[in-house]
Amino acid sequence: MDVFLKNLFKNFLIIVLIFLLLGGLFSLFSPIGITLEEIPLSKLASDITNEKIKKIEVVGDKILAEYIDGKRVFSKKEAGISIFETLNNLGVPKEKLAKVNIDIKTSGNNWLIIGFIIFGILPLLLFALFFFFMFKQAKRGTMQTFDFTKTRARIFGAEGHPKEKITFKDVGGLKEAKEELLEVVDFLKNPKKYLQIGARIPKGILLVGPAGCGKTMLARAVAGESNVPFFHISGSEFVELFVGVGAARVRSLFQEAKKRQPSIIFVDELDAIGKVRGPAIAGGHEEREQTLNQLLVEMDGFEPNDKVIVLAACNRPDILDPALLRPGRFDRKIVLDLSDVKEREEILKIHCKNKPLDKDVDLEELAKRTPGFSGADLANLVNEAAILAARRNKTKITQKELSEAFEKVLLGPEKKSKVFSEKEKKISAYHEAGHALVSMLSPHTEPVKKVSIVARGLAAGYTLKLPKEDRHFRTKKEFLDELAVLLGGWCAERIVFKDVSTGASNDLEIASSLARKIVKEYGMSDKLGPVVFGKKEGLVFLGKEFGEERNYSEKTAQEIDREVKNLILNAKKRAKNILKRKRKLLDRIAKALIEKETLEKEELEKLVKRGKKS
Repeated sequence: MDVFLKNLFKNFLIIVLIFLLLGGLFSLFSPIGITLEEIPLSKLASDITNEKIKKIEVVGDKILAEYIDGKRVFSKKEAGISIFETLNNLGVPKEKLAKVNIDIKTSGNNWLIIGFIIFGILPLLLFALFFFFMFKQAKRGTMQTFDFTKTRARIFGAEGHPKEKITFKDVGGLKEAKEELLEVVDFLKNPKKYLQIGARIPKGILLVGPAGCGKTMLARAVAGESNVPFFHISGSEFVELFVGVGAARVRSLFQEAKKRQPSIIFVDELDAIGKVRGPAIAGGHEEREQTLNQLLVEMDGFEPNDKVIVLAACNRPDILDPALLRPGRFDRKIVLDLSDVKEREEILKIHCKNKPLDKDVDLEELAKRTPGFSGADLANLVNEAAILAARRNKTKITQKELSEAFEKVLLGPEKKSKVFSEKEKKISAYHEAGHALVSMLSPHTEPVKKVSIVARGLAAGYTLKLPKEDRHFRTKKEFLDELAVLLGGWCAERIVFKDVSTGASNDLEIASSLARKIVKEYGMSDKLGPVVFGKKEGLVFLGKEFGEERNYSEKTAQEIDREVKNLILNAKKRAKNILKRKRKLLDRIAKALIEKETLEKEELEKLVKRGKKS
């Protein structure tokens, strides 16, 4: 309604402006003003004879005269007789008439016709157009009101025309997931092969995985491969302010899909409408629950031969309603993990396909350096490298740009303009040297790739460690060494400066969280044994979990706190012993950091070898 009023007001203003413009033009070009004095023709003739008239304009039967003193008057003559003949009959001498500037214009009937058109016909036409647009807007507003409950899904595939068609070849890795979805595509193309043997394609397929792992990309590939109508909609597009709209849109979506079957419905971010239903504290007309109830009915109401498949994506399947996950609704759940090293190399090749790469680029080495990166992270990494190369006016992307882009994506952009005092620079150098040295002299830690005191993101410096291979399990020994590394910076400050700074706050936070997980979640405490303490309630807000069911006593809580503290203190003791034993090496690494600001793996290894010899 607001849009309708806005358009109506806009059209009204346009029409008023047109009227004002036409009125101004008419008054501008009107030959005779309404304020001019009319005089008899005989008086005009007498004044011409007395040489009082300077100029005469003749328009049809009207005579517009201008005196020498600037006064303007008008008179009328007999139709069909020229001005010269009229004035001659009134006794005006020819020599006197010759002194007057006479301008004879076309007949004033044209102005009458124009005036009639402007002030007679044109207003009627403008009013007709005004009411036409008004009723058209009203009709459109009415139609929008009736379309409010219709589905907002976009159609791709056989009927849609996406800007960029994606197939399974454009999706790197995810081999098992693609095989599962290829069955769906094959069923839609050759349904008889499955129906003859009595097979039924899953009614619903749920794609589960962390953000950026390729769920939506796989869905787009299914749309490109299947060549059937593909309805794409987000879970949040169902829910509206008015109760019942979401349920109506679900009904509309499935009706459209059934009309065009075989077809696929893809619901992105299913958790927007599929969360676990709770007690009706706010009454029985909660909009999201009504939408979920309608979705449950539509998914379970398919006939056996219906060829409508529901494809959905979700980051948190643990918060979905159990009724939604049962067989008959979502029969198949495809878990998408983060890619391994081979899959990452394949993804990098896909994203580098249309980008000019230098000969020295080694995508295999880059894939090894990026464990834990999702497909979206790798795409962002390659794009950042291309931006860096363009900024430096290069025609090709080199390994240097890819390495810098990796660190930028992982840690944030470099802040070379951030100036530290000599004291702060020295504290940062010893802090990072402490991390690096403890890590290099601990047997169960990841290799140190790089140490820098150049600020990146929120960190004043960083120690970059990269695993040699993809790992899916962690041991207690590795966790204990990791705790020692996290406390290495704090211990280095304590040993060298006899004081500690706020630079270690993030390290201490991570160490405390890790120690608590070792005790409560991983069951690695020797004293408390292989027991998991606490149960998460699954309340999620802004991507973070809130709430925990405390299934242990107050005495146990005190023991947990003591055990966490012991882990931290033991890690501090180990880090302190290493740094005191290798104090000269610590000084040497810190001095090199102050001079160069950044040390690569090879330089660190040379310093450590020199320290062992000495």
